[in-house]
Amino acid sequence: MTAGITLLANRYEIGDVIGRGGMATVHLGSDTRLGRKVAVKLLKPSLANDPAFRTRFRQEAQAAARMAHPTVVRVYDAGEETVTETSGAEVQVPFIVMEYVEGRPLSDIIAEGAVAPAEAVRITEGILTALEYSHRAGVVHRDIKPANVMVTHSGQVKVMDFGIARAITDTSATVAQTTSILGTASYFSPEQARGETVDARTDIYSTGVVLFELLTGRAPFLGDTPVAVAYQHVSEQPVAPSSITPEVSPALDAVTLHALVKDRTRRFQNAAEFRSDLQQAAAGRVPASTKKIQQNAANDASTVLFGVDPRTTSNPAAAFRELDDDTAEHRPQRTQNRPPVAWIWVGILLTVAVIVGVVFFVANLQPGKPPVSSSVSVPNVTGSTFSAASTALEKKDLTAVKVEENSDSVDKGMVIRTDPGSGINVGRKSSVNVVVSLGPERVPVPELNGQSQAAAQQALDDAGFRVGAISSDYSSDVPEGTVMSSDPESGSLHTKGIVINLTVSNGKVQLPNVTNQQFSEAKASLEQLGLTVTPSPSYSCTGGLVTQQDTPQGDIAQGSAVTLTYCAASQPTRAPSTDNGDDKGDNGGDNGDNRGDNGDGR
Repeated sequence: MTAGITLLANRYEIGDVIGRGGMATVHLGSDTRLGRKVAVKLLKPSLANDPAFRTRFRQEAQAAARMAHPTVVRVYDAGEETVTETSGAEVQVPFIVMEYVEGRPLSDIIAEGAVAPAEAVRITEGILTALEYSHRAGVVHRDIKPANVMVTHSGQVKVMDFGIARAITDTSATVAQTTSILGTASYFSPEQARGETVDARTDIYSTGVVLFELLTGRAPFLGDTPVAVAYQHVSEQPVAPSSITPEVSPALDAVTLHALVKDRTRRFQNAAEFRSDLQQAAAGRVPASTKKIQQNAANDASTVLFGVDPRTTSNPAAAFRELDDDTAEHRPQRTQNRPPVAWIWVGILLTVAVIVGVVFFVANLQPGKPPVSSSVSVPNVTGSTFSAASTALEKKDLTAVKVEENSDSVDKGMVIRTDPGSGINVGRKSSVNVVVSLGPERVPVPELNGQSQAAAQQALDDAGFRVGAISSDYSSDVPEGTVMSSDPESGSLHTKGIVINLTVSNGKVQLPNVTNQQFSEAKASLEQLGLTVTPSPSYSCTGGLVTQQDTPQGDIAQGSAVTLTYCAASQPTRAPSTDNGDDKGDNGGDNGDNRGDNGDGR
């Protein structure tokens, strides 16, 4: 297992190896959060050393993740994991988390030999359906080959690794370097082999190579080195598949060779056109578009048809004998051995018109200035500012139109991509949409207060945030396990992916020590905490102070009852001061009487 990785992004468990390639190892994995099987592709750590690759990798992974189609293997997640090697060095391992497909790679099926023509057509149709969807989404695969096509146990065709080849090839300088990573040049288009910019027609060529291999059990070009094979894609012509597998019909020969035209302006221009002609060929009819090119080639033996010279193709007559069967019996017979006089004059007039046009064009050229092409290639302005991109497009005689969108990987104000994409030829004076990053999307933190902890975590995950620290606090009325607050708070706008901390009620309050307080004050303070106070008066003392609480100071469950013992006896009363005076008078009178009595006695 690469660098001893067992868990990615604290979420994906890494299991057994289920595939290996020149640039990555594929493991069976498990998404611990959603409880589902996934396929985890771990790319070579050396790729992450290139900042351009890391930027392109994130962009292409995001574009691939937006595609959802039955013929496309879904991309769930992508990123980089910091791993410590056995040597102690830390490396960045790029990874992709994909849909796990139960089935076989097409490369294993082809390794067993050629498949039946009908099955080859069915599989190729599936690939073309995936490409039609991806091309409409603006994603060019660039690495169509059997190893990147899965066939499920039920026969469903699924294409994977969309855009990943672009992240690699955009940072590779040579064919040799690229093939050392991607593994083979057998499926390169001629423009890829020449190091030119590529577009959707590159995928068409590579699909034609896969169709050839399905029909014959071998690639159209073989060589000892990737460079040798790439050279053949540029300079040599393939043979008709039927020369290797006689069961292949002339119609399928024609469609396959049409897809393998070296000049991309003459091969199929899109996946839908390729699929339509393939379906016609499977039904036994030579497609009209193929028929037209074949007829032109038949009138000129020096013409290279579909990238194949009719003079050197193993069996051109067999491949094309059905072209005009449906109209042959209605075609008028020639009765002369030379062209009609009318056609001769038409040819002369056309020739004169062409000469006059060329002379007029040359005469109006400004001295020292070359002719201006009617189309230009859109420059690559990804990663630049809109101002710089606008200047670069103006130099190409193009107009920049600013379009803004959020991006999690491209800094605010920087160009994400152009539409049409870089390398695509467009007419001069055309407008090009320049998509500029607004930075990561800012979304409101969902309302979490009053929700259970589990519900709050799910709400944060659905909104694109991550759950951070979860702390507990006391509350007199919020039930245990219920969210009391969040940081940042609910409703505030923040970038997706940031951490949100939660404070959850522990279902308790802190009971204070209320002894030596007046009973009325102690009772009020406890009731404010949501506690029930049970009074226990004591008549052995006076003053109204609390002398005892049955529950000691500390944590106590919400709503608990607390018994307070307090002094309830009344104060003793004293006689008024006037009574004391009267007593003194009485006592004085009594004393006088006694003295009088004593006098009488004497």
